[in-house]
Amino acid sequence: MILTPKQIDNYADALLWGLSVDRPRFRKYDVVLVRMESPAALPLAEAINRRLVERRFNVILRTLASPTAEKDFYGLSDPAQRRFVWPGEKELYEGLNGLIALRAPMSLTHLKDIPPGRIGEVTVAKKSLRDILDRREEHGRFSWTLCTWPTEVPARNARLPLKAYASQIVKACFLDDRDTVGRWKSVHRDAMEIKAWLKGLRMRTIRLQTRSMDLEVRLGEHRKFQGVSGRNIPSFEIFTSPDCRGTRGVYYSNLPSFRNGNYVEGIRLEFKDGDALKVSAKKGEEFTRKTLALDPGARRIGELSLTDVRFSKIDKFMADTLFDENFGGPYGNCHIAMGASYSDTFDGDPSKLTRSRKKALGFNDSSHHWDIVNTEDKTVTACLRGGKRVTVYDKGRFKV
Repeated sequence: MILTPKQIDNYADALLWGLSVDRPRFRKYDVVLVRMESPAALPLAEAINRRLVERRFNVILRTLASPTAEKDFYGLSDPAQRRFVWPGEKELYEGLNGLIALRAPMSLTHLKDIPPGRIGEVTVAKKSLRDILDRREEHGRFSWTLCTWPTEVPARNARLPLKAYASQIVKACFLDDRDTVGRWKSVHRDAMEIKAWLKGLRMRTIRLQTRSMDLEVRLGEHRKFQGVSGRNIPSFEIFTSPDCRGTRGVYYSNLPSFRNGNYVEGIRLEFKDGDALKVSAKKGEEFTRKTLALDPGARRIGELSLTDVRFSKIDKFMADTLFDENFGGPYGNCHIAMGASYSDTFDGDPSKLTRSRKKALGFNDSSHHWDIVNTEDKTVTACLRGGKRVTVYDKGRFKV
């Protein structure tokens, strides 16, 4: 087995901690969905299931469609089939209290020949289900976390032997620590200090500069910073959802991205008044263009994030956004997400956020959320509400 029994136990404990960070008041017989991308993650799913059952949760175990089945669906289905939502799905989502998603990919590019519009139809059709979970999360009734089980396919695409790939996961998630959960709690405390410092600056705009990009983002009113909240294991990013209407300049992603069975490299976006008006990519440009045309919010930013090298020990490209958006390396990373914003970055009670209120505050609404990463040496400056400019991040570290 690629992970030892002790590492699997530590992984399961970390995920249960992650599930409960922002929703500590789970009750007996709450419903938790454990969703495996493939059967490869079964050892971890079983360890999680054991813990949940012992704690008197009602557990649902699911495995997603295989790459062949998924390709056949997108390739052979008609529009009515792609818009179909299974009977009972709405009721399931309305009753879910938790989700633990176990990524374990068997393919990363099996949909490369599928027209992007077909994938988009399914994404749009299932947005109503994601909206249900978003509202439940805003009301404190739902929490989620996810992780990656090491498999051959991403390891090969990252040009790493499977053993070395698994070692990156072990290192990043503290699975060899004597007290894995204690280590995550420590990172969580440190991140809380950075988030409080950023909020106290009262920033108006944030500017990211590297050799390849110069992007300015309007923070927006009633915003706060989130991150290291247990929602991803690992997660070292500090992020917010800015005012999507106030983005201008150029963003460049120097890390490749695997998205919906497609490979994309060298994404360059030029923004004006919030919209990415010019879209290009060295590879996968047609897919990128069509993905960013799925709906009106697809060309706008839903998230801005920075990772501090003092937290993250990830120093290899992993062909997995979960790890790549938390890349440490010599300079840390920034990433933006095109598409949906996170309502938990609202500095107030998210349950009070109506659709019209979100729109008025500049929270982006979209059927997708696509993280694209830059790991170049960067300087990040903020223009404060009083007009003063300060450096908030440099050489991979927050200047707190």
